[in-house]
Amino acid sequence: MALQFSEETEKQFQELVSRYPNTQAALLPALLLAQSEFGWVSVEVMDYLAERLELNPAQVLSTATFYTMFNKQPLGKAHIQVCTTLSCALCGGYEIIEHLEERLGIRLGETTPDGKYTLAEAECLASCGTAPMFQITFSDGEIEYYENLTPDSVDELLDELDKKLEQLPAPAEMH
Repeated sequence: MALQFSEETEKQFQELVSRYPNTQAALLPALLLAQSEFGWVSVEVMDYLAERLELNPAQVLSTATFYTMFNKQPLGKAHIQVCTTLSCALCGGYEIIEHLEERLGIRLGETTPDGKYTLAEAECLASCGTAPMFQITFSDGEIEYYENLTPDSVDELLDELDKKLEQLPAPAEMH
């Protein structure tokens, strides 16, 4: 079956496109809408949007790959984004990344084989006074901040999260 928006998302797409003077101007919000619908922005999703917006596929690809807010691969049930801006970097943000990589057995930009965790680096998450920190976006849309992190507190958190993640659907199952 060819890729298509759900009925509700199609209505949102039509309304969104009608607000802009041309389809190029609607591309960023259309990419966000598609990512919300499909969980990530695959090449198939980019081609679908190019066709729907009557744009060159290269325009969609260049936009989707320029912005880090678009996920170009499926995410785990918990998308861990570790802040590495100045305060967090100075207070141990990179050490937290190294610890997570070792504990989860993945590198930045990767997802664990069981689909539970995706690890990413993030620009400032506006919690400089509680560095180092990360945010987790869960597959149900919930976002939580975890602050004043240490390797030990990260281990405790991951032990708790493993139980929570068993109950959550995979991101692609949400739509």
